[in-house]
Amino acid sequence: MPVKSFRPYTPGRRQMTVASFEDLTKKEPERALLATRRSHGGRNAAGRMTVRHRGGGHARRYRVVDFKRNHDGVPATVKALEYDPNRTARLALVHYADGRKAYIVAPLGLRVGDVVRSGAQADIRPGNTLPLRNIPLGTQVHNIELYAGHGGQMCRAAGTSAQLMAKEGDLALLRLPSGEQRQVRLECRATIGQVGNLEHENIKGGKAGRTRHKGFRPSVRGVVMNPVDHPHGGGEGKAPIGRPSPVSPWGKPTLGKKTRRPRRKSDRFILKRRGGRR
Repeated sequence: MPVKSFRPYTPGRRQMTVASFEDLTKKEPERALLATRRSHGGRNAAGRMTVRHRGGGHARRYRVVDFKRNHDGVPATVKALEYDPNRTARLALVHYADGRKAYIVAPLGLRVGDVVRSGAQADIRPGNTLPLRNIPLGTQVHNIELYAGHGGQMCRAAGTSAQLMAKEGDLALLRLPSGEQRQVRLECRATIGQVGNLEHENIKGGKAGRTRHKGFRPSVRGVVMNPVDHPHGGGEGKAPIGRPSPVSPWGKPTLGKKTRRPRRKSDRFILKRRGGRR
């Protein structure tokens, strides 16, 4: 998918790059696979703001994606490649031989007319889904389950994939895009290949409006606020924050503070964390 740039007739256009969408074959989504997607503006069920800097944005319909891929033994033909405003990857619309339709995450190299399958007997081809037990070592996989039957949860973004490193007992060792090495049970499923739309990382917003269209509101640095609004605020001129480390507006440590809950049961499955830490 090529990236398109523009003649810089405005400051925003100078740095802006957009996807050409040449790889897409269908503009309108499948109506039967659409669902409503409400925007909550970062507020919880009680109406309190729990996530700042969220709100607005373009209205989007959610595409119901089949992450489980558990329709075993029935071949599915790729009918179209579509855009999804809710994720960076492209979607492939597949029609199963028994009449069922579904969206799947489109892997690199998948074309209209290709046939994809799921199940332990499927071939090792991009787009096919198998249990990790039946996938050879060294294979690049995506849409990986953390728990059998829950559907793929890892490696679903554009250009991502994990490598199957080893199998020992009932566990498979995967090397994730972040560098983390994690064990997953062999009965968990994964899809062969790498997620498509590799050029997504080269797209530049160019102007603030494109970020607002995604539902992000502006953020203000704490050091330019008043002391009543933020612990970093106050002082004459460009003053230091006056603390050993940065904190949130509510005084909680941030910027490097580990937020993962300690002593989680799943810690034993992580052999090497991202960044080389064990």
